[in-house]
Formats: sequence, structure tokens, C-alpha cells
Amino acid sequence: MNLKKYFLMGGVVLSLGLTSCVGDLDLKPNDPNIVDKNNPNYITNSLGMCYSGIAVSGISGPGSSYVSDIDPGTSAYLRVLFTLNEFCTDECIWIWSDAGVPDITACTWSSNNGLLNGAYFRFMGHVSICNEFLSNTADNADPEVQEMRAEARVLRAYSYYNMMDLFGQSSFITEEAGIGEEPTQISRADLFAWLETELKDVVDNNLISKTPVYGRVGLDGAEALLARMYLNAEVFTGTGRWADCQKRCENIIERHKGGGFNGSGLAKHYLYLFQRDNDAYMPGGKKSDENEILFGIAFDDVNTQSYGGPSFVISSTISNTHYMPRDFYGCSAEWSCLRGCKEMAAKFDGYSSDVRDDLWMKGSFSGGEENGVKWDSEDYSDTFKGFTGDWKTTGGNAIVKFTGRTRNAAEDGGWDMSINPDGTYKYGFPATPFAGTDQPIIRLADVYMMYTECYVHGNVGTQNKALQYMNYVRERAGAEPADASSLTKEEIMNERSREFYLEMTRRSDLIRNGMFAGPAQITWQYKGNIDNNEGTRIADHRVLYPIPDAVRSAQPNFKQNPGY
Repeated sequence: MNLKKYFLMGGVVLSLGLTSCVGDLDLKPNDPNIVDKNNPNYITNSLGMCYSGIAVSGISGPGSSYVSDIDPGTSAYLRVLFTLNEFCTDECIWIWSDAGVPDITACTWSSNNGLLNGAYFRFMGHVSICNEFLSNTADNADPEVQEMRAEARVLRAYSYYNMMDLFGQSSFITEEAGIGEEPTQISRADLFAWLETELKDVVDNNLISKTPVYGRVGLDGAEALLARMYLNAEVFTGTGRWADCQKRCENIIERHKGGGFNGSGLAKHYLYLFQRDNDAYMPGGKKSDENEILFGIAFDDVNTQSYGGPSFVISSTISNTHYMPRDFYGCSAEWSCLRGCKEMAAKFDGYSSDVRDDLWMKGSFSGGEENGVKWDSEDYSDTFKGFTGDWKTTGGNAIVKFTGRTRNAAEDGGWDMSINPDGTYKYGFPATPFAGTDQPIIRLADVYMMYTECYVHGNVGTQNKALQYMNYVRERAGAEPADASSLTKEEIMNERSREFYLEMTRRSDLIRNGMFAGPAQITWQYKGNIDNNEGTRIADHRVLYPIPDAVRSAQPNFKQNPGY
């Protein structure tokens, strides 16, 4: 069943009694079609809510939210996740003075940062949605419902994974809690152990489909999430699990061999993964031999409208200039507020054949004229010249990745911005305010790179496979193949950044490799000081975000993370 049509329904009927979001997290649906368990659509609609809790922000369209005291758009699930995983790194900078953002960018946040409140409440609110579905279907033995329950468990695990990654300690509650029972605080190590058991049960006992229909998570997504947990196990628990990560990666790779790019199962074209019709590469998508998106969230521009997800990324990376027209990117919202750091741009120096920055505008741009149509010049330097802290700047790089384009135009004419005699662009697309581009959560390329990193960190697996797997990723993008000298922590980190920029992995990648904080940390623009273009070092405790003040006010017995 295609759940995309249920996403808006799930958002509309959702009504949560989130008085504190850390105390009583009971769901209180108010639509009779949801509450009435005799309704034939009851279970499907309820599962749709588990998906829509990640996709949309509230019950009445993109301007509504079930999280209070923070802007609905700012607090959308995938947007707060992006903010906390990307803004604090060497990949991108948000140049608007939105409340709380400068502190995230500079890594100077405190426990009263509103964005942290929004993220904590959003993730735990989603846990509540999944708990409600699991509670209401606990006695249903129908095989299809049992598979739906496995999906809900994976979606809940994803939210708990984000809590573990970002906050360490987490509020914790399951569907087995009694009425009125409040969450407890669980340690990072204990949450890891619970998640491992939960995901292994779903994966190893074949509780979830190997071939899910479009819009739903299946075996690949569940096992990929488990692999990502093992990849970061040393950070989460103090003990590396490199061999376990590699084993999970090999399981996934084996299921995808034979199709796609050079028989790797990767999509043949990198840029197609981030366009309006990337649903073809999602689980259940029509490109069955190139199903690279192992775990993704479906969006469309009518039924799944959100100021988070790809709509947010596309709108913020498109710049209001004549050389980045909205009809070329298929987006009518041009916010011009997300820019690439110079350190990110530098990772593509010497990679002239690499397609992964083909949509960027880098360095100085002097303008020009074609077919009588002129475009303006703008200093688009690699650094933010004259940065004053008020976030009014035109510097930096246009770090475009997600678009509202479609695949056909690229197949017909490549990534061509040619101008027709009438002044229109050769390849224009309907410019809609909300994107129909789906959100990849974990891709097969990540699985290949996980294997390689496990070899470097844990000396597990073989060098030949580690190199071959990294070269699948590089060569698909048009980069020259690497040799064994590239199997280093630094080069793997650079390759991961080139491949996965803006995909919400950079913070954890830096932390896992000791590059975010600690003695081996690297610096980048505005790290540690919003007024310092060159960046400064940060304290070790910044590897975790603090437990928000609002959480500890509601639960005074909850412990704060060290250093806050």
C-alpha cells in the first residue's frame, strides 16, 4: 500500500496531549475515523501517522505544529535534525539571524536554546505517536498488521537513535507503559542496548518486508539503521563494533549486487537521487535495480507540505540571483540563506570531473550575457568577507544539492543552463513552494563507505573490498579511483563529506573521528566564535547537546549532560 496519500491525513488527524513532551506523552486522536477501531482504515491511517510525524509538523498544514513555543517550520522534524547535524559543522552556514541559530553555528549553545527544546520535543513526540500505534495493535495477530508493527518499531528506533546521537541521555517510554506513566531517563549505553535488541529482533527474525511498497521502510532500512548504530558504537558505548557494522553492511550489499552502477546497486547517476522524481530510487520505487535509498521519507508538493525536509533545503540553498533562477531548480521559494563554508568547497579542489558539486556556484562570479540576456555579477567568494555578526552577507558558496528538477531533463540534455532566444531557460520546471522530492535518510552509498571506514578504524574486512567499495562511490560521481594510500581516516572523512553533504551525517562523522572536539579537532569558519572567520577550538563537552531546561523543569530528577 502506498502510504504517501495518508501523510496529509495523518497530519490532519493528529492531536497530541503534549503538555510537557517529557511527562505525559499520551496520544489523543480526535478524528472518529482514527479512534474507531472498527473503521476499516483505522490501522493504516494510524501507521500513516507514524510516517507523517517525521514528514509534517502539525495537524493543519505546514504552518501548524504539535510542538509549542517554537515556530512550526523551524521545529519540523527533519529541519531540526538538519540544523543540529549540519549548522555546527564545516559544511554550511545559515546566514539569517534566526533565534538560536548563531549559537548552533558557533558551537556556543546553552541548555536554554529554543532549537534544542524543539528537537527534543519533536523526537519524543514522534516516539509517542509510534507507541500509540503499537499499543492499539498489540493484540492483532494479522500478518499484515504484524509487519506494520515492525515498521512502527523501526520508525520509533530512528527517533530514539537521534536522541541517543544528539543528547546522549534520553527520555524513555514504550507502548507497554501504563496510563499516566511518565518517561524515565535512560543512559546512552542502555538506550544503545535496547535499540540493538529492538532492531535485531525486527531484522534477524524477518518481521519486516524485504520488498516494501513505496513510502514504507523495509529490511534494508532497518538493517542500515542498525549498521549506523554499530558504526558509532564506540562513541555511544565506549566499545567499537566495527566487525558487527561490516557484517550488516555485507548483508545489505549482497541484496543489491548486480544492478545499478557497475553492478553495485548504486543509482547510475548521483544527481538523480536528489530530484523531484527520486521516488524511483526509494524502497518500492520503479528503479528496482537501483534502489539506493534504503530508508527515506516520502514527500509531495500537494499532500505532504512541510517547511522541513527537502522543501527547506531547496528553498534555503537557492540564491536570489539571475544565475540561480527558480525555474531551473523547480522551487518558487528562494530564501538564499544557507551557504557552503570555504572548507566544504575546498574538498572539491582538484575534482573537476566530480558531478557532486555540479549545481554549486563557487568562488568569484563575474556575470555575463547570452542571447542578449544579461545576468548580474556578484562577489560569491569562498569566505564571508565583512561578516559582522548580523548575518547580512552575500559571501560564501551556493551549496545546492536537493532540487525540484526532474530526471528526464538531465537525461535529455545534461545539467545545462542554456538560455533560449526568448530569455527563458532551456530546462525549466514547475516552480512550487513545497517540494515533491523525497528525503533520503540512509543510502546504499553510505553502507559502502561504512564498510571502508570499519576497515580503517577496526582493521576488519579486507583492503581490496574496502578500496573497491569506496571506489564505487567515487567513480559513480566521476572522480578518479582512489588507491590504497587513500584508506586513511582523513581521506575517508573528506570522501564522506563530498558524498553526503547536507544529508545530516557530518556532525556524527566528525565526532566519531575525533575531529569535532578534543585534541585532534579541526576548525572552520565561525566554529567557537561567531565573530571569528577562521574559527577557534571548542570544549570536549560539546560532543553532546545539553538536556534542554524545559525538560529538566518538567522532570527535575533528569540529569544534565556533563559541562552544562
